[in-house]
Amino acid sequence: MDMHNARDTGAARLEDPWYDALASGWGEADDTEGEPRRARPPAAQAVYTEVHGSAAFQEVRRRYCRFVFPAAAAFLIWYLAYVVAATTAPRLMARPVVGTLNVAMVAGLAQFATTFLLTWAYARHARLRRDRVALELRWVTQEMMRGHGR
Repeated sequence: MDMHNARDTGAARLEDPWYDALASGWGEADDTEGEPRRARPPAAQAVYTEVHGSAAFQEVRRRYCRFVFPAAAAFLIWYLAYVVAATTAPRLMARPVVGTLNVAMVAGLAQFATTFLLTWAYARHARLRRDRVALELRWVTQEMMRGHGR
Protein backbone atom coordinates (compact mmCIF):
# COMPACT_ATOMS: atom_id res chain seq x y z
CA MET A 1 0.00 0.00 0.00
CA ASP A 2 1.51 3.29 -1.12
CA MET A 3 0.81 6.06 1.40
CA HIS A 4 1.67 9.68 0.73
CA ASN A 5 1.17 13.03 2.33
CA ALA A 6 -1.45 15.27 0.67
CA ARG A 7 0.82 18.30 1.21
CA ASP A 8 3.52 16.58 -0.86
CA THR A 9 1.17 16.40 -3.84
CA GLY A 10 0.03 19.99 -3.48
CA ALA A 11 -3.58 18.81 -3.86
CA ALA A 12 -4.93 19.65 -0.42
CA ARG A 13 -6.07 23.18 0.36
CA LEU A 14 -8.43 23.29 3.27
CA GLU A 15 -10.62 26.34 3.69
CA ASP A 16 -12.27 25.04 6.84
CA PRO A 17 -12.01 27.52 9.77
CA TRP A 18 -11.35 24.63 12.15
CA TYR A 19 -8.17 23.91 10.21
CA ASP A 20 -5.30 25.34 12.22
CA ALA A 21 -3.83 28.52 10.70
CA LEU A 22 -0.19 27.46 11.15
CA ALA A 23 -0.90 23.98 9.88
CA SER A 24 -2.53 25.48 6.80
CA GLY A 25 0.66 27.25 5.80
CA TRP A 26 0.50 30.75 7.29
CA GLY A 27 3.96 31.79 8.33
CA GLU A 28 5.57 28.85 6.53
CA ALA A 29 7.45 28.78 3.26
CA ASP A 30 5.22 27.83 0.37
CA ASP A 31 7.12 24.95 -1.18
CA THR A 32 4.45 23.94 -3.68
CA GLU A 33 5.42 24.39 -7.29
CA GLY A 34 3.33 26.41 -9.67
CA GLU A 35 0.85 27.77 -7.09
CA PRO A 36 0.78 31.48 -6.30
CA ARG A 37 1.70 32.44 -2.77
CA ARG A 38 -1.29 33.45 -0.64
CA ALA A 39 -1.60 36.98 0.69
CA ARG A 40 -0.41 37.50 4.24
CA PRO A 41 -3.30 37.55 6.74
CA PRO A 42 -4.04 40.56 8.93
CA ALA A 43 -2.26 40.73 12.26
CA ALA A 44 -3.77 38.27 14.72
CA GLN A 45 -3.88 40.85 17.50
CA ALA A 46 -6.00 43.23 15.42
CA VAL A 47 -8.40 40.44 14.43
CA TYR A 48 -8.84 39.16 17.96
CA THR A 49 -9.22 42.67 19.35
CA GLU A 50 -12.00 43.33 16.85
CA VAL A 51 -13.73 40.03 17.65
CA HIS A 52 -13.35 40.62 21.39
CA GLY A 53 -15.19 43.92 21.06
CA SER A 54 -18.03 42.42 19.01
CA ALA A 55 -21.54 42.06 20.41
CA ALA A 56 -21.58 38.33 19.63
CA PHE A 57 -18.42 37.71 21.68
CA GLN A 58 -19.74 39.77 24.58
CA GLU A 59 -22.98 37.77 24.49
CA VAL A 60 -21.13 34.43 24.61
CA ARG A 61 -19.01 35.72 27.47
CA ARG A 62 -22.07 37.03 29.35
CA ARG A 63 -23.88 33.69 28.97
CA TYR A 64 -20.79 31.85 30.17
CA CYS A 65 -20.38 34.04 33.24
CA ARG A 66 -24.09 33.95 34.11
CA PHE A 67 -23.89 30.15 34.34
CA VAL A 68 -20.39 29.46 35.64
CA PHE A 69 -20.11 31.93 38.52
CA PRO A 70 -23.38 31.01 40.28
CA ALA A 71 -22.82 27.29 39.65
CA ALA A 72 -19.26 27.44 40.99
CA ALA A 73 -20.37 29.47 44.02
CA ALA A 74 -23.22 27.05 44.80
CA PHE A 75 -20.92 24.04 44.49
CA LEU A 76 -18.23 25.66 46.65
CA ILE A 77 -20.80 26.51 49.35
CA TRP A 78 -22.14 22.94 49.22
CA TYR A 79 -18.60 21.52 49.53
CA LEU A 80 -17.66 23.85 52.39
CA ALA A 81 -20.94 23.04 54.19
CA TYR A 82 -20.00 19.35 54.01
CA VAL A 83 -16.49 20.00 55.39
CA VAL A 84 -17.76 22.31 58.16
CA ALA A 85 -20.49 19.85 59.14
CA ALA A 86 -17.99 16.99 59.22
CA THR A 87 -15.67 18.91 61.56
CA THR A 88 -18.16 20.76 63.76
CA ALA A 89 -21.07 18.30 63.96
CA PRO A 90 -19.59 14.81 64.15
CA ARG A 91 -22.67 13.46 65.94
CA LEU A 92 -24.95 14.64 63.12
CA MET A 93 -22.65 13.17 60.49
CA ALA A 94 -22.46 9.85 62.35
CA ARG A 95 -26.24 9.50 62.56
CA PRO A 96 -27.34 6.35 60.70
CA VAL A 97 -29.61 6.76 57.68
CA VAL A 98 -30.06 3.17 56.48
CA GLY A 99 -28.20 0.32 58.11
CA THR A 100 -24.53 1.25 58.36
CA LEU A 101 -24.93 4.14 55.91
CA ASN A 102 -24.68 7.39 57.85
CA VAL A 103 -25.27 11.07 57.03
CA ALA A 104 -21.57 11.69 56.25
CA MET A 105 -21.52 8.87 53.69
CA VAL A 106 -24.73 10.07 52.05
CA ALA A 107 -23.40 13.63 51.89
CA GLY A 108 -20.05 12.41 50.51
CA LEU A 109 -21.79 10.38 47.79
CA ALA A 110 -23.99 13.39 47.08
CA GLN A 111 -20.78 15.38 46.42
CA PHE A 112 -19.93 12.96 43.60
CA ALA A 113 -23.48 13.04 42.27
CA THR A 114 -23.45 16.86 42.36
CA THR A 115 -20.16 16.92 40.44
CA PHE A 116 -21.59 14.75 37.66
CA LEU A 117 -24.84 16.70 37.62
CA LEU A 118 -22.98 20.01 37.38
CA THR A 119 -20.79 18.65 34.56
CA TRP A 120 -23.88 17.53 32.65
CA ALA A 121 -25.60 20.90 33.25
CA TYR A 122 -22.51 22.80 32.06
CA ALA A 123 -22.22 20.72 28.88
CA ARG A 124 -25.93 21.12 28.18
CA HIS A 125 -25.79 24.88 28.79
CA ALA A 126 -22.77 25.21 26.50
CA ARG A 127 -24.43 23.17 23.76
CA LEU A 128 -27.74 25.03 23.90
CA ARG A 129 -26.66 28.58 24.75
CA ARG A 130 -23.08 29.15 23.56
CA ASP A 131 -21.70 26.62 21.08
CA ARG A 132 -23.52 27.84 17.96
CA VAL A 133 -22.55 31.48 18.51
CA ALA A 134 -19.00 30.50 19.46
CA LEU A 135 -18.68 28.41 16.30
CA GLU A 136 -19.87 31.34 14.21
CA LEU A 137 -17.32 33.57 15.95
CA ARG A 138 -14.62 31.03 15.23
CA TRP A 139 -15.64 31.00 11.57
CA VAL A 140 -15.58 34.81 11.35
CA THR A 141 -12.22 34.95 13.12
CA GLN A 142 -10.66 32.41 10.78
CA GLU A 143 -12.05 34.21 7.74
CA MET A 144 -10.63 37.50 9.05
CA MET A 145 -7.27 35.82 9.63
CA ARG A 146 -7.27 34.69 6.01
CA GLY A 147 -8.14 38.23 4.92
CA HIS A 148 -11.57 37.31 3.48
CA GLY A 149 -13.82 39.17 5.87
CA ARG A 150 -14.21 42.29 7.97
